[in-house]
Amino acid sequence: MSAPAHVELRGVSKHYGGVRAVRDVSLTIARGAIHAIVGENGAGKSTVGKMIGGVIAPSAGEILVDGESVAFRSPGQALATGIAVIEQELALVPARSVADNVFLGVESRRGPLFDRRAQRARFAALLERTGFDVPDAPVAQLRVAEQQKVEILRAISRDADFIVMDEPTAALTQVESDQLYAVIRGLRDTGTTILYVSHYLREVLELADTVTVMRDGQHVVTAPAAEQTEASLVRSMLGRSLELTFPDRQPCDRDRPPVLTVTELSRRGRFDSVSFDLRPGEIVGVAGLIGSGRSEVLRAVFGADRIDGGAVLVDGKPVRFRSPRDALRKKVVMLPESRKDDGLVMNRSVAENMVLADLEAISSAGLVRRERERSAVGRLTSALDVRASSPAAPVGSLSGGNQQKVLFGKGLMLAPRVLMIDEPTRGVDVAAKRAIYELIVSLAAGGMAVLFVSSELEEVLGLAHRVLVMRRGRLVADLRAEEADQEVVLGAAFGTAVEA
Repeated sequence: MSAPAHVELRGVSKHYGGVRAVRDVSLTIARGAIHAIVGENGAGKSTVGKMIGGVIAPSAGEILVDGESVAFRSPGQALATGIAVIEQELALVPARSVADNVFLGVESRRGPLFDRRAQRARFAALLERTGFDVPDAPVAQLRVAEQQKVEILRAISRDADFIVMDEPTAALTQVESDQLYAVIRGLRDTGTTILYVSHYLREVLELADTVTVMRDGQHVVTAPAAEQTEASLVRSMLGRSLELTFPDRQPCDRDRPPVLTVTELSRRGRFDSVSFDLRPGEIVGVAGLIGSGRSEVLRAVFGADRIDGGAVLVDGKPVRFRSPRDALRKKVVMLPESRKDDGLVMNRSVAENMVLADLEAISSAGLVRRERERSAVGRLTSALDVRASSPAAPVGSLSGGNQQKVLFGKGLMLAPRVLMIDEPTRGVDVAAKRAIYELIVSLAAGGMAVLFVSSELEEVLGLAHRVLVMRRGRLVADLRAEEADQEVVLGAAFGTAVEA
């Protein structure tokens, strides 16, 4: 006997002006199941989750919860019926502590007074229940992965029996993701329904009971996850097959002199005595656990964070980047992990974002020359296959994959010699990933040096000519592609192998 329906959609649609984000979707989500939704960016999967959770209202159709028709006007109304939403873009109060964010609106009280001792006890019990290790510090001090955990803790703390999770593992390491999977399975086993939106197809197949595929805002298929494969999901998502392997790396001339050399670089409390070099045409991937110092090294090289010791050389000559502007002048560019917070101006247009890093190239006498801007933006959007209604469209209206392409365009506007990328495919779908992989390989083939950090070990191994492994702020391995495999890299990252 099949489980009863917890949430049901009947002919649900969502329009934004002339754009139809979701079209006539009918879907049944069984109680106590992990139900995944997959699809390309812009397929409508996140919109479905937001409509169920009261974040946005449907334009047409009906949503039923336990057989009763509902019309939520806010997430608060949805939460009152036991539905919580964890969105891909985190919504936290940076200046408040983790516990304050977790229990925001449901604080512990003794009469009219706030009971901090009781709240600390609740917080400790919640951490023990989930197995998460999150310091009770101001959220602004946390890394993205830790902030994601705070969102998950907040939903669990409200005893929701239906939780929408939109890309919950996008910023987590494999170890942290495994912890989350255990929490999700435990929630399911106690009767909680999980609607799981993800780009990670392997993750979906391992975790979900049922999977729904969407394409162009429409429902394509719903089937038991056990009956699907990565290839079958891709075919349903794209309407065609897609090669899931990485593009072939072009040979890199190891005899060429380095374009970038880092020697004994240190930042107190973050990393110590890090040394490596980077040659033209070379792709170097940086692996390691969250907190190992991977991203911090890139930020220090770029001049975004101060250094306490060591040196950076460009073409063998010492440079002192006191700010990112200094690095940009030397054609050293970095694309940050969070495009929303550090990379793009979400309410400004595609065109404005792309030219922002090099306004001088499209200006004369202090004025932007629109013809030059149109030419530069047209060239970049065509080369990167950015899909937007027009260059004037706000970046915030684009799918995650297209936002990431705009971020690449902004960096490439400067024609960099060194391109550093922190999490190049975070929050993008399988087709956009493949496009970004091909872009990185082609940039290196054209002579650009690429240094990237990724939490996806498969991505590091699939793209890099060399793999650097960080652990506890130190560079513990520098491996050529032919030496690097999952066992070797993970051994170095966890400290179970001999340090290189």
